[in-house]
Amino acid sequence: MSNFSFAEWSNLLDQWGASSSSSNADHKPEKAIPTTTSVEKLIKEIENPLTREHALFALSRNREIRANLAPLLWNSTGTIYLLLEVGNYLVFQEITTAYRVMSSPDLVARATNNVCNALVLLQCVASHPDTRMNLIKANVPYYLYPFLEAKNKEKQYEYLRLTSLGIIGALVKVDNAEIVHFLLQSEIVPLCLRCMEVGNELSKTVATFIIQKILVQDEGLRYFCSFAERFFALTRVMGTMVDKPVGEPSLRLLKHILRCYVRLSDCPRACDGFKISLPSKFRDATILNLIRDDPEALEWLRQLFVNIATRNRGSPPLIEETLSILPS
Repeated sequence: MSNFSFAEWSNLLDQWGASSSSSNADHKPEKAIPTTTSVEKLIKEIENPLTREHALFALSRNREIRANLAPLLWNSTGTIYLLLEVGNYLVFQEITTAYRVMSSPDLVARATNNVCNALVLLQCVASHPDTRMNLIKANVPYYLYPFLEAKNKEKQYEYLRLTSLGIIGALVKVDNAEIVHFLLQSEIVPLCLRCMEVGNELSKTVATFIIQKILVQDEGLRYFCSFAERFFALTRVMGTMVDKPVGEPSLRLLKHILRCYVRLSDCPRACDGFKISLPSKFRDATILNLIRDDPEALEWLRQLFVNIATRNRGSPPLIEETLSILPS
């Protein structure tokens, strides 16, 4: 299975941060690996509004300390609360008309960068096995949902969307039924579908990865296959990404979409639904031109068509034709 690693997300976030952070231009990540004492000092500096911006930037951008940072963040008094407060402040200001009129673009960008750096630290906590469930028990994902609800496609919003998705992605990366149950109860699915519609390629990919990991759990499969509106909402969004991609199709995104379709095809009702909801590029074998050099993706496509042909009461002829031309 094609999974995201925390390092990959970190690299993506660093690339975005390097190009979008004008307010942090004077800050340089320390080249030397910080000691535990210096890390604890930086965490302590988050408490002080005068040193908070530098502390968030230094902690979020230094890869060498991320592996062991989560327990220090979680166990330091008040730090998680302060990280959430950074995000809440931006949400409050963004919905205040006077602020949007009076603020300069530089000020908005600076606030966005601070929030994104705070979110990167929360992603560390979500990625660590000793602190992951603490975020769930504390209902922290709810604080991220305003960033996922945004429809704005400007770069600052995209960065907030991607970093927030990164936290949810870190939570679902391990197959955990309790985490998936929480996310389904908190209505994460409509937010992921929105990100798959309005986000850029990176956000679409991470959001689709989250849906894929939700589907792995039986509760996730039941969630989508028990109600027609949920099933068709998902297949409509995925079908649009396959048939009408923005720019060149992304193989990584396509593979996550394929995994979602394969898992859905484990349900006979879903196979019936595929009669009218399968992307046209799947039905006419156009997809073969996109994945012919990827044996893993080809095997998933074959499995999808085998499942449809086996579980569908009278599978469409095009399915049988496509299955016949797939490599064995």
